[in-house]
Amino acid sequence: MRLTRGGAKKRPFYQIVVTDIRKARDGGCIERLGFFNPCATGGETRLRLDRARAQHWLEQGAQPSERVAKLIKDAAKEAESAVAA
Repeated sequence: MRLTRGGAKKRPFYQIVVTDIRKARDGGCIERLGFFNPCATGGETRLRLDRARAQHWLEQGAQPSERVAKLIKDAAKEAESAVAA
């Protein structure tokens, strides 16, 4: 599980994907799980992640990159705060 880069110059936009480790960074992917927009402002969504599918892939033995692991934790915190509110 890792990020693939998209977006314009100086305006990155990342897809969170499941892919084979031997593929290039922006190569083909097995499944898209969501996106991460580090430049989100105003009402834009910063992070969207299908947590159920991410959990499925983790159970299958997928290894998330360091950044994706942090994003999964952030998504869990957002979900908990939404439920508590």
